[in-house]
Amino acid sequence: MSLIPKKGTVYVVDDDEAVRDSLQWLLEGKDYRVRCFESAEAFLSRYDAREVACLLVDIRMGGMTGLELQDKLLERKSPLPIVFITGHGDVPMAVDTMKKGAMDFIQKPFKEEELVALVERMLDHAKDAFTDHQQAASRGALLSKLTSRESQVLERIVAGRLNKQIADDLGISIKTVEAHRANIMEKLNANTVADLLKIALGQTAKA
Repeated sequence: MSLIPKKGTVYVVDDDEAVRDSLQWLLEGKDYRVRCFESAEAFLSRYDAREVACLLVDIRMGGMTGLELQDKLLERKSPLPIVFITGHGDVPMAVDTMKKGAMDFIQKPFKEEELVALVERMLDHAKDAFTDHQQAASRGALLSKLTSRESQVLERIVAGRLNKQIADDLGISIKTVEAHRANIMEKLNANTVADLLKIALGQTAKA
């Protein structure tokens, strides 16, 4: 079952109920799925990294702050696009959050049309990240099929070594190298050496 909603999910984390309700009303009216949380801790307990989503989060909240939440997500290597919404921001704080990967930092009150446009941009970014994650997972699953020796051979193929050189490196015969190459091609569903290199290097074919 796909976790990609029609227009994506927007997480709203703010300890102000009025702000949460306002953002939910605005964004659901634009056909987004909205999930609201009154604290960073509550959000972290429910966040699903497999979902195509973005995060609107307040800076100052009781308990974990928005800045601390950003740090927690970075520790988890989360690709979730973040925008900070605050009534108490300053330039150094904004610079710090954006250096850490936040997409924007906006102050209350904000224009609704600007926020919606920003959410759209964030979700476009999230969809790209989701696709990259899926491709990486698929690549990892393929590479996990290789034996230790096949992985050694693949590493040397990627480095541009010839069969004879690989055989010398690993102390095996050229015929054994050729057999390993054939097995690698089959396990990675690669028809050509170019396909093999794309998989091994984590590259995707351009449309």
